[in-house]
Amino acid sequence: MNNDNNSTEDSHERIVEAPTSKPSSPGSLDNLDALSQYIKSTKGTREGRAIPPLEKWHPEDIADMDLTIKANGEWWHEGGQMTRESLVSLFATILWKEENNGTTEYFLKTPVQKIRIQVEDVPLLINDVGIVHEDDMSWLEFTTTTGDVVRLDDEHSIVLKAYNSNDSDSNNSDFSKSDQANQVSTADDVADSQELASTEQVRPYMMVRNGLTALIGRNTFYHLTEIGALSEDNGKTLLTLQSGGQSYSLSMPTE
Repeated sequence: MNNDNNSTEDSHERIVEAPTSKPSSPGSLDNLDALSQYIKSTKGTREGRAIPPLEKWHPEDIADMDLTIKANGEWWHEGGQMTRESLVSLFATILWKEENNGTTEYFLKTPVQKIRIQVEDVPLLINDVGIVHEDDMSWLEFTTTTGDVVRLDDEHSIVLKAYNSNDSDSNNSDFSKSDQANQVSTADDVADSQELASTEQVRPYMMVRNGLTALIGRNTFYHLTEIGALSEDNGKTLLTLQSGGQSYSLSMPTE
């Protein structure tokens, strides 16, 4: 995504005082400019891209915004793609997920209002992976397009989930504990699964924060197969990854 039209955003970067009162009217945050200015005004002394304490906010007002996070990770507002990378990353810091009567709902959450948005698959996309060394330990570190950084460990494992682009419930990306030990496919399988055809696909995901899941992008997964070790076991292709002194073996289950 391109950093275009940055002047509006940059003009508010110096705002540090949090407002002490609610916006003048309900629904006043359900447009991009008002919401972005409000987020920055409540940023206070948080450094960089620190995630606010969303779990401590309990707003009663709920509004809807015509904003959709597509299955390929793109953000679209009122029929047009949001190309301001900095604005998308800002909004991603207040992403919130809730389960309501068996339905997964996503919001942009502020202290005074929750703005309901639509998510076709999952709200985050991982587009980079690398090896980092820390205290004589090597970790696989993943980065999302919106700036989240997460390491492969027992709490942030890679899992498979079927995705159907025609399934209205496809935005439910929770995984049961039995799924947490599940497998990731070979690079060719993942490449095929991410063509977004109208048939069921198996895609690799990773838990990031606050119950939010990220899709591992195709190119990133290719890189992952180069970092790890591929082997065969009983007709299955295994991908073994090393991170934090632990070994993670992943495979595509047979049909």
